[in-house]
Amino acid sequence: MMHEKVTGIMIYYYFVCRRKLWLFHNDISMEDENELVQIGKFIDSNSYSSERKHIMINEEINIDFAESQGVIHEIKKSRKIEDASVWQLKYYLYYLKQYGVENIEAKLDYPLLKKTVDVSLTEQDEKKMTEILDNIKEIIQSEDIPECLNNNICKKCAYFDLCMI
Repeated sequence: MMHEKVTGIMIYYYFVCRRKLWLFHNDISMEDENELVQIGKFIDSNSYSSERKHIMINEEINIDFAESQGVIHEIKKSRKIEDASVWQLKYYLYYLKQYGVENIEAKLDYPLLKKTVDVSLTEQDEKKMTEILDNIKEIIQSEDIPECLNNNICKKCAYFDLCMI
């Protein structure tokens, strides 16, 4: 069963910071002005220029690029929060499977590092994904903002000033 309007970025934020997920969902965006976000967008727009890029499906998933051989890719600038990136790609595979699109591969690309990580979706991942989607729904429907993490990744977050006030 598909959950309404859970985007790939929401999956990513779920693993990074639940507070960031809640703020993002409630249209509190601070990323447009963030230098690190701008660097990431630059890397994305200047990498893999010959491929079909930014494939938006139902305003829910935005595949960075796809190869004609049935391989989807997500581009990231660093491996610091790799688990979140892996689950974002697993969500894309899960989402596409819900619409009957199967037998595709997924790769996480780090152009600056010249590294690629293969990502797959197992049966166990699918079960965990339904839990993740339920948790996301609970977070975004809550009237209460989740607690601030205040850990190392917070210092480079676009929401840092807002959370630390």
